Amino acid sequence: MRGAFERDLTRAGRGARRALAEAVRAAVRTGHLASGTRLPSSRQLAADLHLARNTVADTYADLVAEGWLTARRGSGTLVADRVITRPIVARAAAEPSDDTCHHLTPGSPDLTAFPRAAWLKATRSALAAAPDDALGYGDPRGRPELRAALADHLARARRVYVSSEHIVICAGVSNGLQILSRVLAGRGAKTVAVESHGLNSYCGLLEAAGLKTLPLPLDAHGTDPVPPAGTDAVLLTPAHQFPIGTTLHRDRRTAVVDWARRTGGLVLEDDYDGEFRFDRQSVGALQGLDPDCVVYLGTASQTLAPGLRLAWMALPPMVAEEAVAAKGQIDSCEVFSQLTMAEFITSGAYDRHVRAARRRYRDRRDALVTALAQHAPQVCVIGAPAGLHTVLGLPPGTQQRVLQSATRQGLKVAGLSQYRHERSLTVMADAFVVGYGAPSDAAWPKALSTLMRILS
Repeated sequence: MRGAFERDLTRAGRGARRALAEAVRAAVRTGHLASGTRLPSSRQLAADLHLARNTVADTYADLVAEGWLTARRGSGTLVADRVITRPIVARAAAEPSDDTCHHLTPGSPDLTAFPRAAWLKATRSALAAAPDDALGYGDPRGRPELRAALADHLARARRVYVSSEHIVICAGVSNGLQILSRVLAGRGAKTVAVESHGLNSYCGLLEAAGLKTLPLPLDAHGTDPVPPAGTDAVLLTPAHQFPIGTTLHRDRRTAVVDWARRTGGLVLEDDYDGEFRFDRQSVGALQGLDPDCVVYLGTASQTLAPGLRLAWMALPPMVAEEAVAAKGQIDSCEVFSQLTMAEFITSGAYDRHVRAARRRYRDRRDALVTALAQHAPQVCVIGAPAGLHTVLGLPPGTQQRVLQSATRQGLKVAGLSQYRHERSLTVMADAFVVGYGAPSDAAWPKALSTLMRILS
């Protein structure tokens, strides 16, 4: 016991009391000091460790108060009767550390490329110009500066046509769907059609509001978006279907808007990465075909970082009123991020960042396609050249083996079946999703090399 305490005290330097306390806790946690073990007196341990007696006595008192030790007159200081738990480090040691893992799951950009200097500059400018009332509870639609900046940017970049009065800022697309779920439920809606493959968490949000989700059919031309009779709304990712990667055909874009006009239904357009098309100009948002029946959802999660929790909805006028009522009377989005984002957009920094990011992710996708042609020609790339991920089609019967091999080699990828709606009749061939956007520039070459080793 004395030797272990001396080692901890040596590492701790002058923090002897803290080090002694942690040494006792560690010894109890790991079972080296069993329940009922009697500890040396404070005088004896102080002499052994060359400490002041008060230091040891105070440490014992702290550990008694925390429940690690018990002290009784005439019995000395004992280890308390408690359940022994192994330290967290011991459990985690067998798991591969994040340092040895390459995250190729979709849904995240390269966080090391976040424009910190430009964002900090925008923050300073925004705070210097912010009115005092910006620090109050605010408009539930969000800061007017950000809504005005978005109305201009969306018209220019995504051909979304909306007044700033009808934009509502939300804490991520998930939060936006929660709000829209309340709107639909308040209207008496029962069913929302969704794509056969997508984020299960989004279906969960809709179903939590009492809405049934109905998977749409999928064929060689992508999702057939026109739902059966009795459907109240449709949730789509038309610019770049998640995760399969197809772009909704122009005839089907027209057809689903015609359905909404004819039935009074709503189209919910999730434009999660619409600004990242690599081979041509990005297709305009579906909302531009009819702003009165399409709800547009955009986000900074892919272009900047999901941790900002910044997203927006461009809403038809009537729906905007209902969304504000469903959201509540207090703006739930952090005001400084909104002000900074507004400045980031109006200063041109956002456009510059998106252009640089588009080049970075285009180069990564090109490198992936080239490497596959050289090392794994039996694997096909599915989906349009866009976004931060792609789907790789595998030879029949090989998906499970590839996923297991990836896990063994520290590569985190996701099988396509993971995104399939539980009631979908569509069964895709063996395939998995590669999120090439997530690794840093430094980590990407090794991640790609590891992926090629697995596939070849």
